[in-house]
Amino acid sequence: MAQTHSQSIPREQFLTLCANLLHRTFVDATRTDAKQVYRELAAGRVAPLSTVRMEDQSTVRFDLALDHSEFGGKLNYGAFRASVLTLIGNVAEVLREKRPVNVFNAHDDAGRIVFAVSAVTLEAQRPNVMVLGADLASGDAAVTLRLMYLDPEQFAQAQAAEPA
Repeated sequence: MAQTHSQSIPREQFLTLCANLLHRTFVDATRTDAKQVYRELAAGRVAPLSTVRMEDQSTVRFDLALDHSEFGGKLNYGAFRASVLTLIGNVAEVLREKRPVNVFNAHDDAGRIVFAVSAVTLEAQRPNVMVLGADLASGDAAVTLRLMYLDPEQFAQAQAAEPA
């Protein structure tokens, strides 16, 4: 049985790694390959991304999953790709400007995080909000990145509740 151990890397470095993996999968790859990964994700399957060698020479497998239950409208590859490209661009902007990278933790699972960087796109005049999360404590040497669409209404309600 393979042994696993935990290694901590700075949040910004981890987010950079995640953005680079997404870029390689959906921007650098051929359209055919990127679309095949999208089809796997849209069907509810987890897609393997890459195995990364860490500074301590350990290896970590990165997988990718998609939760599109809150997507407004009919999700297709073009809409998905627009969301991913916007997300990668917004992550790059946060990192370039050296803004703090905030994360949210799941109440019931400290190994599940969501980065507080969003990508808002319009599909048929309906806003859609994509975020990137990660499942870190899977027990094996793997991290599952999660692209998630969130209900845009929760952002509109939060904004309306803020004092002017």
